[in-house]
Parts: sequence; C-alpha cells; structure tokens
Amino acid sequence: MTQAPRRTAVLRREAVTVTVPVALAALLAAAGPAAAGTTGASGVGDPYFPLAGNGGYHVEHYDLTLRYNPTSRHLVGRAVLTARATKKLTRFDLDLKGLKVTGLKVGHDRAEFRRRGQELVVTPRRTLHKGETFKVTVAYRGTPKPVTDPDGSLDGWIPTDDGAFVAGEPQGAMTWFPANNHPLDKSSYDFTLTVPKGRTAVANGVYLGSRTADGRTTFRWRQKEPMAAYLATATIGKFKIKRYTTADGLQVYNAVDPREAAAAAPVLKKLPSVLKWGSKLFGPYPYRAAGAIVDRAPDVGFALETQTRPVYDSAPDLSTLVHESAHQWFGDSVSVTSWKDIWLNEGFATYAEWLYSEQHGGDSAQQTFDALYARPASDDLWEFPPGNPGSGANIFGTPVYARGAMALHALRTAVGDPAFHRILKAWADGHRDGHGTTAQFVRLAERESGQDLDSLFQTWLYTAGKPNQG
Repeated sequence: MTQAPRRTAVLRREAVTVTVPVALAALLAAAGPAAAGTTGASGVGDPYFPLAGNGGYHVEHYDLTLRYNPTSRHLVGRAVLTARATKKLTRFDLDLKGLKVTGLKVGHDRAEFRRRGQELVVTPRRTLHKGETFKVTVAYRGTPKPVTDPDGSLDGWIPTDDGAFVAGEPQGAMTWFPANNHPLDKSSYDFTLTVPKGRTAVANGVYLGSRTADGRTTFRWRQKEPMAAYLATATIGKFKIKRYTTADGLQVYNAVDPREAAAAAPVLKKLPSVLKWGSKLFGPYPYRAAGAIVDRAPDVGFALETQTRPVYDSAPDLSTLVHESAHQWFGDSVSVTSWKDIWLNEGFATYAEWLYSEQHGGDSAQQTFDALYARPASDDLWEFPPGNPGSGANIFGTPVYARGAMALHALRTAVGDPAFHRILKAWADGHRDGHGTTAQFVRLAERESGQDLDSLFQTWLYTAGKPNQG
C-alpha cells in the first residue's frame, strides 16, 4: 500500500483450486479461542485483528457473481466457496459485515445461519469431516459500506461518483463478499461482475471477456494463482481501457478514469519495464497478468497492491508504481501470516523504491538512508519499532515503511550486495504463492550470508526509539 500523509505514509469454466500447505492447515485447524471440539474458530488468532479469518477450514476457491448499480449503490451477490475442512466441523464462521443474507447452502442442503457482528455463523445439516471438500453458497444483497480501520481510514467497498473503489487492506473484503478474511488463507478466484452499460468492472487476474445485453455489461475475470482476500478487487467506474501483451507473454489490462488519463499515461507506459526490472532483481514475476486501475477517488487517500492489478486513487507517480509493483512479489505472492509482520510487505516495497532510484539516476539507497537517519529522535520515524508496531492502528505508520526499508539497507550493508541480492531472490522464490514470517526471513538471511544477524535485526526491527548505528 502507498498512502497519503498520515495513512503514513456464459462460458464453461475450468476448475481452479489451490491447496493449503500442511503447516498452515494446522494453524487454520487450531486457530482462535473457539478452536476446541468441532466448532471452527471465529478468528485465526491475529494479535491485531482477532476476528479476522476463521478456523477449521481452508477456502480453495471463490466464485463471485455480483451485480451493482452505481446510482442506487445496491449490490446483489452470490458467492460459492469451495473449501476443505481442516478438522471435524459441526459449525463454522465466515466474515461478512453488513449486507443481508437471503439464502445459504452447504452442498445441496440449506444450512442454518445467524449473524454475530462481522461473523456469519453457519451450521450445516450434517457434520463435515476432516479433509472433506465442501461447497458453501451464499446469496446476499444490500448497500455495501466501507469499514473504518483502527487508524481512522476507510477500506473495503468505497463508493465513488461513477462506481466504487474496492480495496480491502486490512479488513475490507468482508464488506462485499463472505470470506475467510485473513492473509493466512489464500485461494483462487473467478469473478462475474455485471454493471450498467457504459461502466467497466475490473477485478484480478486474466480478463476472460465481456457481454452486453438489456442495458448491462457483464465482465469475467479469473485469478488462478492463490490470493489473500484483502487483495481482491471489483473496482467499477467509467474507464478508458488499454490492453496489450508484452514480449514475455504477460497480459496487461489498464483501466483509467478519463480525468486521470493525461497524468497517468507517462507513468503507466513504464509498467512493463518496471516489472522487467523487478524480475531481474527479485526473480520471475509471479503472475500471468498485470496492469493498473487508476480511479478518481479523492476521499480514499491511498493506493493498494491488489493482486496483478494495483488500484490507485489518482494518477500515480513513478515511485508509487514501483512500490505497488514490488508488492506483487512481497506481500501478494509472499504473504504475511500475521499483520504484526507487515514490514515484510511495506518495508520491502519501500526499499524497492530506493533500489529503483539508485539504478535509474536518482539518489542512492545510502543517501536515502542517511537523510532518514538524520531525523531527530523525536521524529515519528522512531515512534515504534517496525517489527512490533503495537496495534492495528500503526501498521501503516512511517516506521513500518521507512524504518522497515532502513532495516533492509542495514542488512545489505552488513552482508554485501551479492549476498543481499541472493537473499531477496531466495525469499521470493522459496515462499512463492505462500507465506513467510520475520523469523523465517532472519534465518534465510543468516543462511545465505553465513553471518549471525540477530543483533542487527533486533536493533532495526525491535528496539524502541532511534537506533544507535555504532
């Protein structure tokens, strides 16, 4: 994510499923305070968002069918979740905030359900056995509203003057579809999005085509590679569309609000070269599709690395494009297991900005580091350590971004460029389509460099206040 100041900074479908690693299956099975017995937990135990996600199952695939009217702001949805039980289940939860549920089935049978805050509590007609694959079909409707995050900002389904800006970090996916809403659970997706003729609905992954009838246009998208729910989008508006395929076979789809087109054009022109640069530095680009959604959403205040196709609230500058592109490796392909480790996303994407500048005639990473380090001890850069932000209100604060990047520069300085670049590639490759923790990154850095780095990471990630370089 890149932020404004103080969020400171009718075709046959192939089956698409994603398997969850054994270790994560264990976490999902045992997650949360209600994990005992045959009840799926109402959260995965995240320290900052305790109700985020759900235990007892893994969603392999979401099939989302939505119809939205931008004038009335009314949404009609149908979500079919293909899931696998990670434990014996007599009851389980989904995350869904607002919106009226009009029908729910588990398999072919109607299931009982009730609402409890953001929890949609489902009781299937029969017990689900560990390892069993099952489908949950939820019909719902209403006026989706964004959620207010602990830092006061909005995320989720945010209405605009011509549609909706849909960006879900960290909580907002549940404002527009029932989900296992935590980065720990990653899935493949199909989207069928119907909007009034003249509007465009843009989602993740590969564009499968559109069809117009009776004054409405339906757009179909497929995100085959695994994706966390917060990275899903269904942004709607009046967009200028540009589609092309790169020499490497990457399918690019850009959707730009005409009011932002002139400012966005020179930056978006650089997208293929930025992704090529990232592929050399971090390893192969993780997806088969790319692009951008540039909206005009003045009340939003941020851009987000929605998977394969970041969404921007206005025309981005080059640094922002680099930042959100770097997230495709760091944050999207390699996801966190806890929001506490958010520096693994934002610190890495910020340091990618520094590297891009250094290699394209701008300030070196050392110059950027030095300028930041010169800030006084009272500066908000030193407000809290990036490895332990303290609460959900701080996960998009300056230290997570800038000091997180400083930690990576300190690592680079300590181990040298060859080892540092091996570390970046090994991290992206070894955890591709999966997850990583800070502890795993530290162990990887030590293995690749042959050095003991505990003190360095303790200083830059976990020590309160301004670190002593000496």
